[in-house]
Amino acid sequence: MKFVITGMSGTVGRALSDYLTKKGHTVVGWDRSKVSMFDYNAMETFLKNEKPDGLYHLAVPSRGTGIPNESWAVNYQWTSELAWICRVLNIPFYYTSTVMVFSVNNKGPFTPQSTPDAYDGYGYEKRMAEERVFYQNPEARVIRLGWQIGYEPGSNTMISWLENQMKTEGIIAASTRWLPACSFLEDTVQILDHLRSLAPGIYLFDSNEKWSFYQIAFAINRLGKRGWNIVASDNYVYDQRMEDNRLPHFSLKTHLPTLS
Repeated sequence: MKFVITGMSGTVGRALSDYLTKKGHTVVGWDRSKVSMFDYNAMETFLKNEKPDGLYHLAVPSRGTGIPNESWAVNYQWTSELAWICRVLNIPFYYTSTVMVFSVNNKGPFTPQSTPDAYDGYGYEKRMAEERVFYQNPEARVIRLGWQIGYEPGSNTMISWLENQMKTEGIIAASTRWLPACSFLEDTVQILDHLRSLAPGIYLFDSNEKWSFYQIAFAINRLGKRGWNIVASDNYVYDQRMEDNRLPHFSLKTHLPTLS
């Protein structure tokens, strides 16, 4: 099978590309320097020529290029166009959203029945994009993800964040009262692959059953013998977990056996 991936230079995009390629699939990355997200005809022609068996839309504006209102353009406008083009061309459309569609005023664990309420920033843009996707393409699959845990240096994963905190601050203050939505990257790509077998709709993927950010950071530190100076704090109180029993379950404890 053949798949087009937007955002293939990102953390999840690279991992998904590697995973699908190892399974024998062909993967084509969307190069915005060659196929502009502002040129509808070019986008449609590109997908007509590639004839993919599915499009994974993972792109986010992680590195700005100076385009006016770039975040909205990438997160909402481009998503809307791709959802519609995939509908017209009968290409399955898979869109990665985020747990951040829920504001800190909306307490988890979140389920498929929970109502998103993010009112500004990235979470709001993704919330609006979710709604637009199904308006444009009722057959789409949307999956909300949490913070990714991966080992690639310099990425936007939890481990890179922790390492940067230790390097810049000399200490990692980790809340015992924040239960973050998160999953290991290698499990996330398996779920994205599995998404193709599911009915159209919104899905939530999270591997955190009950653990605080402090417990998770401490377990990562211990497993990798990293020597981080982690101290417990209670300055962030939020249950951000997501639950969706329609998806296979991957527990953090599989990767972090010292989690209690």
